[in-house]
Amino acid sequence: MASTKVITGLERLISEKPLQDKIKGNIGYLCHSASIDSEFNTGVSLLQNLFGKRLIKLFGPQHGFVTDVQDNMVETTHYVHPYFKIPVYSLYSETRTPTDEMLEGIDTMVVDLQDVGTRVYTYISTLSLLMEKCVGRNIKIVVLDRPNPVAGERIEGCILQPDYKSFVGRYPIPQRHSLTMGEVGLYGQKILKTDCDLEVIEMKNWKRSMYWRDTGLPWVLPSPNLPTAVGALTFAGTVLFEGTNVSEGRGTTRALEVAGFPGIESFSFRERIMQKFKEEGLTEGFNLRPIIFLPTFQKHMGKNCGGVHIHPTDFPKFDSWTVSQMLCREFKRELGDQFEFHSKPYEYEFHKLAIDLINGTDEVRLWVNKLGSLSELKKIETRGFDKFLGERETILIYR
Repeated sequence: MASTKVITGLERLISEKPLQDKIKGNIGYLCHSASIDSEFNTGVSLLQNLFGKRLIKLFGPQHGFVTDVQDNMVETTHYVHPYFKIPVYSLYSETRTPTDEMLEGIDTMVVDLQDVGTRVYTYISTLSLLMEKCVGRNIKIVVLDRPNPVAGERIEGCILQPDYKSFVGRYPIPQRHSLTMGEVGLYGQKILKTDCDLEVIEMKNWKRSMYWRDTGLPWVLPSPNLPTAVGALTFAGTVLFEGTNVSEGRGTTRALEVAGFPGIESFSFRERIMQKFKEEGLTEGFNLRPIIFLPTFQKHMGKNCGGVHIHPTDFPKFDSWTVSQMLCREFKRELGDQFEFHSKPYEYEFHKLAIDLINGTDEVRLWVNKLGSLSELKKIETRGFDKFLGERETILIYR
C-alpha cells in the first residue's frame, strides 16, 4: 500500500475550483464502470452534481458504458440512461469514431477511462479516434488521468508495424507501453501531430514505479474479464491467446491469467515448460501452476482444459509478454497439428490474422511456427525500442 494515496484526475477535478473553470460550456463524458473516485462514487454522479445540466451526453467505450459486454465485435447500443436522463452513445457500435451528431452541442469532452497499459486494449484507440475527430473543431478534450496499473517504467512486446495498424493498435508503440492514458494522448498530439485541443488533468502522488497495489486505490474491473489488478499484468502477454485456439480462460473467474487446451495433462506439461524455460534462462519473476479449468463460455466451452496459471511473484522482474510468447511456443510443440492460429475476423479486420494484429507484426507468429529460441524472440521484440523510448521521453508527465 502506498504511504500516500494517488489522487486521480477525476478527484482533482471534483475538489479543485481552478480545474473546474477549465471545463467550458456543454460537456460530454467518456467513461465506464471503473470511472470512480476512491470512495467508489461514480464519475457520472460526481460530474452531474458539479456541472448540472451542462453535462449533456455520456459515451461508453468497448465493453459498454456499464462494462457488461464480454467479447470483441459484440457491439453496444445507444440509449437514454434511465437514472441520469442523459443520452448514452456507444463508441463500440456501428462506429468506433464519434459522429457529427454525437458531438453536436458539446464544448468540452471529458475522457475518464481506466486503461491497463497494453496497446491492444482498445480504450487508447477510442481516445485516438476522438482526438482525430476533434481536429479543427471547437471542442476541447480533457483527459482525467488515472494510473497505469502495470507501472510506468518497463516496456515489452513489439512496436506496432504500420501494415498491422487496426483498432487494437493505432499507434507505433510497444505492447506494454508504460504510459498513462493522458500520456498516450500527448503521444498522439505531440509525436504523431494530431492537432486537437487536448489537456491532461494530472494525478497527484503517482510514480512510474507504482503497480496498482501501490496506489491505495480500489480496483474496479475495467472490462468483464479483468477482475483483478494482477490480471492486468498478465494480460500484456496472455492476450495473444485470443489469436489462437488455446483458451485464455474466458468463461472462468481468472480469465487472462490462465492458458490451456483440452486433453493436456497439466502436471507433466508444466514440468516440460519449466525445463525449457530454465534451459533458456527464463526463470525470474513468475511461477506456473498446473491447472485444470472448465470454460463456461467461448473457446472449449464445457470441456476441461489442462494448462497453467501464471503467477507473477516479483512484479518488476516479470516479463509478461515473453512468458506468454514462450508458452505459446510450447503449446505449439505440445499440440502439433491441433494448434491453430485463428483466421476468423478480429476487431473489424477481415484480411489479416488476429495474432498478427495483436502482436503488431507477423514475425512472432513465424517464430512460433518454427519453434524459435528465446534469443531470436528478443531480437524481434526489441527492434525499434530506442526510437520509441526517445519519443516517449519527450511526452512523459510523471518522473
